[in-house]
Amino acid sequence: MKNLPLHWKILLGMGLGVVFGIVMLQFSFGADLVLDWIKPFGTIFINSLKLIAIPLILASLIKGVSDLKDITKLSRMGGRTVLLYMFTTVTAVTIGLGIVNLIKPGNTVSDQTREELVAAYAEDAASKQALADQQKEAGPLQALVDIVPDNIFKATTDNGNMLQVIFFAIFFGIGLILIPEKKAQPVKAFFDAFNEVILKLIDLIMLAAPYGVFALLAALIVEAPSPDLFNALGLYTLCVLLGLALMIVFYILLVRLVTKKSPRFFLNGITPAQLLAFSTSSSAATLPVTMERVQEHLGVDEEVSSFVLPIGTTINMDGTSLYQGIAAVFIAQTFGMNLDLGAQLGIIATASLASIGAAAVPSGGMVMLLIVLGQAGIPEAGLALIFAVDRPLDMCRTMVNVTGDASVSMMVAKSVGKLKKPKEKHWDDHYPKN
Repeated sequence: MKNLPLHWKILLGMGLGVVFGIVMLQFSFGADLVLDWIKPFGTIFINSLKLIAIPLILASLIKGVSDLKDITKLSRMGGRTVLLYMFTTVTAVTIGLGIVNLIKPGNTVSDQTREELVAAYAEDAASKQALADQQKEAGPLQALVDIVPDNIFKATTDNGNMLQVIFFAIFFGIGLILIPEKKAQPVKAFFDAFNEVILKLIDLIMLAAPYGVFALLAALIVEAPSPDLFNALGLYTLCVLLGLALMIVFYILLVRLVTKKSPRFFLNGITPAQLLAFSTSSSAATLPVTMERVQEHLGVDEEVSSFVLPIGTTINMDGTSLYQGIAAVFIAQTFGMNLDLGAQLGIIATASLASIGAAAVPSGGMVMLLIVLGQAGIPEAGLALIFAVDRPLDMCRTMVNVTGDASVSMMVAKSVGKLKKPKEKHWDDHYPKN
């Protein structure tokens, strides 16, 4: 068990949680036992994820923005990099929302199951609904006003104010760039170290993920034991996988259009990095291989790759943002909430910005999803619905994140005249055969 990979432990915890919940339903005391003695551990797990959401935003975003170093030197390459990353991210969220609104996986849940879910999370849902009603009564530009906090310390006390924290982090990072490097260095060093601490905390929290999943699934079974909930979860998984596949196609078309390189050339060059991303679920861990592949096999100059790719591991999380959009609407559909156009446009904006701060580590996107749910007024307890299948989907969306980084690096290199013809090599030349 100790040597079992984390994602298998999570899947095992999921399966045991489902079985345990079903078994407990056979006893008169079973439901109460699960809700009183098992579910609290799932709540603690979700709270621990919410606990580090704001520190993660501050640390990751301030570090990511300050790594740009010199705004005056980025007028050409930097501007194009950021614009391309934002373009692909917004496209990813839009594709995700289009798929989930077309297939409507959450609508397959029966009215009885939905009523049970709403009753189970009535207090949470009521508070979110009140917030949504308050927002509807505000003026058309109130959402823009709400982005800028009047007190950053007050903003950090409520996870529903994440956009304000994101705004401050970006603003603070720009300030670090604009002051002399000697004066900025101590502050930047602090946030670099702070970011490392937060990433380590995520590692520690994820060690408890199998137990958290067990508790969440067991509680979900006894609270809403209808099998249609799992049918909906299967459709949700298909929605995410379909969206991720479409993003890969989108990257291939962009590379073909901008660089005139064939899909086969691009895929042969990036495949090893994709496989590593899939196995590690970490864009950061895959970065050295990604850089080697785009430089040696896709023809991107080192000057471009050394700038574009590290920034991409922080601010380009297309797979993550696509999944966040689908997950948010799926949870809303499951709870019987109708999200209007304004709410879904808000999801596009929030998921795009939240993906900038998503940690390039396994399941970092799950933490960021809490931002999207809170901002859209969707019950955060709905996280329990999707966590069970998050790990395998995380592996797939990390592969998309890395593919997006590589495609943008090629397009930026082409635009600044730094895309050269690579040496003729097969994709596995640098990797020893068993």
